[in-house]
Amino acid sequence: MRSLLIAWACVVVLGSGRAQTAPRTAFDSIAQRGIAHVYNLEFARAEEEFHTLVRMAPGDPAGHFFLAMVLWWKISLDMDNEAYDAQFYSALDAVIDMCDSILSVRPNDVQAIFFKGGAIGFEGRLRFHRDDYLGAANAGRKALPLVQEASSLDPDNWDILLGSGIYNYYAEVIPNEYPLVKPLILFIPPGDKQKGIQQLSLAAQKGKYASIEASYFLLQIYYFYEKDYTRALAIALNLQERFPNNMLFQRYVGRIYVALNNWLLAEQVFRDILSRVSSGKPGYGPAVEREAQYYLGLGDMFSRHLDEALAHFYRCDELSRALDHNEASGFMAMANLKTGMIYDLQGKRDLAIMQYEKVISMKDYKDSRSQAEQFRKTPYTLQ
Repeated sequence: MRSLLIAWACVVVLGSGRAQTAPRTAFDSIAQRGIAHVYNLEFARAEEEFHTLVRMAPGDPAGHFFLAMVLWWKISLDMDNEAYDAQFYSALDAVIDMCDSILSVRPNDVQAIFFKGGAIGFEGRLRFHRDDYLGAANAGRKALPLVQEASSLDPDNWDILLGSGIYNYYAEVIPNEYPLVKPLILFIPPGDKQKGIQQLSLAAQKGKYASIEASYFLLQIYYFYEKDYTRALAIALNLQERFPNNMLFQRYVGRIYVALNNWLLAEQVFRDILSRVSSGKPGYGPAVEREAQYYLGLGDMFSRHLDEALAHFYRCDELSRALDHNEASGFMAMANLKTGMIYDLQGKRDLAIMQYEKVISMKDYKDSRSQAEQFRKTPYTLQ
């Protein structure tokens, strides 16, 4: 959710990838293979392809930008791990410097404008995740004119619609959904969320390099904001089929099945996730296991398999205690709340009260505190 808060500021524009010294078809083919490897979390193979691009066209920012993209996805697998931050910022600065050098000679070079905007957008994305909201907003301020300029110079480039679509959708949604963010975005023009969806849809359908990223943004929009789970599921299933190793896409499939109350298919997805965690597949770490344990617990609780549900919630709580460094996460709060509710159903009132008191002491998440206070006064019963 946090990345969505300033998606309008990310403006990740993946350009045409036109090589300066290599045949465009060969360059594009290698770039496409590398991008597919990134989304399938095959980072070593992606880096090999992108280093080939750099060797083919050392003065072209495309290969360098895509190498930075690999670092972004490494960060995305565990946003609490800051080990790649400095390297990521350095890689983005190198791309921006390269683009500035090109623009000092050719001010209207569309490719340099594309990748400069993309690099600034990625910088804004990470700064927001690191709670540098002013820095993130400033990145959005700098990236937006680049998107507009690129669009005017190359109106037939579908990839540019990714940045325009992100901006238009979130510039309208964010001020309404998150009033506290308004002071940071007073300087931006108003958006149009329906136009944003149309632009993202076109980028997803026709974009050369932005297609996957546009689809991913549409997935998040339909899931989090539009609550159109049918459309979200279609996108998630397509992305998972194309990139079966990507745990983010698989998790969305499971989440959407939960939102649709399709517990049978949700259980299949999250049990497969646990299997991948056990086998040590890349990206399938403790945070992924925690989510799977929580939703499997919900499914068992829904079907009244209470002992099995408790086992999942215990494991979710155990993982949360290792993962939550500063304050209790929503997973910890809700797992403890559900544990208390199960104890009430089992007639273990003293244990239930202890759980509710724990939840009351934690950060509130989706009315977890008020529910805990209610059930502390009156035992939870089947609805």
